[in-house]
Amino acid sequence: MRFTGLLTLTAATLALAHPGEKHDPVALKREIHARDVQAVRARQALDACSNSNEAIQLTQRNVARRAQTTRDLRSKRGITAHPQKWRRDLAALEKWEAVDHNKTGILNYGPNTPEQAIFGGNTSAILAPTITDGPYYIWGELMREDVREEQFSDGVDLFLEVQYIDVNTCKPIPGAIVDIWNANATGVYSGVVATGNEADWDSTFLRGIQESDEDGVVTFQTIFPGHYDGRAIHTHLLTHIGATVNENNGTLQVGTGSIAHIGQLFWNEVLRSAVEDTYPYNTNTQAITSNADDMWSIEQASDDFDPYPEYIYLGNGLDDGLFAWIQIGINASADYTDNSYYSIAGYYDENGGHQNTDSAAFGGGGGGEGGAPSGAAPSGAAPTGSAAPSA
Repeated sequence: MRFTGLLTLTAATLALAHPGEKHDPVALKREIHARDVQAVRARQALDACSNSNEAIQLTQRNVARRAQTTRDLRSKRGITAHPQKWRRDLAALEKWEAVDHNKTGILNYGPNTPEQAIFGGNTSAILAPTITDGPYYIWGELMREDVREEQFSDGVDLFLEVQYIDVNTCKPIPGAIVDIWNANATGVYSGVVATGNEADWDSTFLRGIQESDEDGVVTFQTIFPGHYDGRAIHTHLLTHIGATVNENNGTLQVGTGSIAHIGQLFWNEVLRSAVEDTYPYNTNTQAITSNADDMWSIEQASDDFDPYPEYIYLGNGLDDGLFAWIQIGINASADYTDNSYYSIAGYYDENGGHQNTDSAAFGGGGGGEGGAPSGAAPSGAAPTGSAAPSA
């Protein structure tokens, strides 16, 4: 059982941003347009190769893996009850939220229900790399699947599978190094000290890195993100290609590899509402921003751009956790290291967390790699959330 301590925001946050983040509205509009154009091109590329034998075989492996993952998770957690039969009123949802990503009914179906119908969804052609990483990206998080810690990690358990596909070939991308991070149930990010996000540079809760396998898959055990003023609920992902892992397998070497993808996953409003009725999400007093009102206009998602993972309830309710999955198409040869929205707020090494003093992370625009610590990668386990609420 994780410690029930909560970390809460201590100051009002800036509208339309992570706490402390600023954006030029004109530049933001330009980036959103570029995202949409890239999404169309990526969908066209995927369509051109989606019927290849390799693509079909990959889909078959995906179905089998996701079905087995669900069975394993239920068995490991001792879940024997049927999952909650929870169906959405599709007519009441707008645009992409009218697509039923909730697959909870799978385990209520008969033995002859094809697993393809549930676990075969390719829910994303592309999550465009122009989606900002925000000002809270930390280089050097630990290589670990389970990013939950003893402190500040209470919430609805989320078992997330992300698969990376090259849009030019429809082939999986093995060896990609993927960062994940999201706010905790009360809307706070670890590893960053900023106005409105009074955490601790040494804290690491809900952050981690995994390397994709031969099918381009990474898996994380995390929690469903909390909300904060100005942004819809989201989970951050950042993908490195060709990055070098330190010898102790603790983290990445600074400045190695390319940045092939910067993206965010979003979660539909019905699921968000259900989660936020539970503790400790219901202690979060920040204003809630809907998907439709989010700064990145995710309500404009279409056949070319679907940022919502599919998911199932593992049991009768949220107490048993969620399993979610999404397939992301990216251009593996792209490099967005110099993108204006790629910024490094800090670094984590054997001596703990360090602010990147050369980064423009808290004022908008890109950050550099100056100010990186010279220490080696951490050799031990992650700290257990040493951050403490500010007075």
